[in-house]
Amino acid sequence: MNFVEELTWRGMLHQMMPGTKELFDKGEMVTAYVGIDPTADSLHIGHLCGVMMLRHLQQAGHRPLALVGGATGMIGDPSGKSQERNLLTEETLRHNVECIKKQLSHFLDFESDAPNAAELVNNYDWMKNFTFLDFAREIGKRITVNYMMAKDSVKRRLNGEAQDGMSFTEFTYQLLQGYDFLHLYKEKNCRLQMGGSDQWGNITTGTELIRRTLGTEAEAFALTCPLITKADGKKFGKTEQGNVWLDRERTSPYQFYQFWLNVGDEEAERYIKIFTSLSQDEINALIEEHRQDPGRRVLQKRLGEEVTCLVHSREDYEMALEATNILFGKATKESLLKLDEQTLLDVFAGVPHYEVSRDQVVGAKAVDLLAETTQCFASKGEMRKLTQGGGVSINKEKLAQFDQTLSEADLLDGKYLIAQQGKKKYFLIIVK
Repeated sequence: MNFVEELTWRGMLHQMMPGTKELFDKGEMVTAYVGIDPTADSLHIGHLCGVMMLRHLQQAGHRPLALVGGATGMIGDPSGKSQERNLLTEETLRHNVECIKKQLSHFLDFESDAPNAAELVNNYDWMKNFTFLDFAREIGKRITVNYMMAKDSVKRRLNGEAQDGMSFTEFTYQLLQGYDFLHLYKEKNCRLQMGGSDQWGNITTGTELIRRTLGTEAEAFALTCPLITKADGKKFGKTEQGNVWLDRERTSPYQFYQFWLNVGDEEAERYIKIFTSLSQDEINALIEEHRQDPGRRVLQKRLGEEVTCLVHSREDYEMALEATNILFGKATKESLLKLDEQTLLDVFAGVPHYEVSRDQVVGAKAVDLLAETTQCFASKGEMRKLTQGGGVSINKEKLAQFDQTLSEADLLDGKYLIAQQGKKKYFLIIVK
């Protein structure tokens, strides 16, 4: 399928310059790039639409370039921002770039000797020795201030969105991004720049700079994807805790899987097209199956599986699935023992927590710990009655005797106890 047609049915096409589809109709390999600001040492899922465009591009037989803005990241893009970004040091940027490449390798083939192998480029490499005077002479004279002022990202900032206006540093951002496209056009035969719809102004500055520098016969193209939002119009990828990151240290695979599992039906239909490589027939069949019985959440489960396996691994997905079943399915003590410490804490993050000392647990009677030390139960009488009815569990095993003695062997990871009252009421006891 033509790459543009692929993006179209997936709902990933917002705007493109005339001639872009025809570029792919020629049957030749096209080189295209997406720029990523390395402002953190991890991508978050707000970056995923751009990354998936590169993935679909490579799967269609074309050559993706992932540009990390080591130079432009030192300035900060004003697009969609109401205030200027903090400037990063060269050392921090180098670290961030390395981390981002590692994450991108889950999506793109950088290592093979195929002609369309992906390549990571860093604009700091060609900007670091470019003097201000040379830049002003070679680039600054080709684009007028009038042209730059007409861009929406500039107009919004100058018309009062920002209290302090806009610095010269930020104003020059579109010229720097435009020069990136010119450089990649000349050095890598890159004909297309892609990005989010908020980047249209910066991207078209690049196509204009190429035309004014190299002449009208130099054809360069622009294509953007829509900014992905949730059904309520809010920013995609944000939770109450902040961004959903691709780095497992910032967002655990369990939390990552939960994000996708909990999206609404309308969102799941959109997201499964954008964030997976499943075929159109497969996706249509899943959507139809989901609509027959939305309560089974077929779409959300498959979406969570595909994206968690892609970003993390099949093993991480299986652990996330196991962890999900602990609260909402028939899990066993073995299920708890399979979880790493972080996943265990994530699963039980929303339940009441109690911290106790080791001598209050080891050798103590269950009833004393649960009804007095921690007050998981209102009284010893209540706990006795529930235990007799099989309604009390420790670490997913039913408590045989309410006054059963607890031992070191009962502690998960040497420091946790999961008490359960009935089917759905949990308590996490942390042993210090």
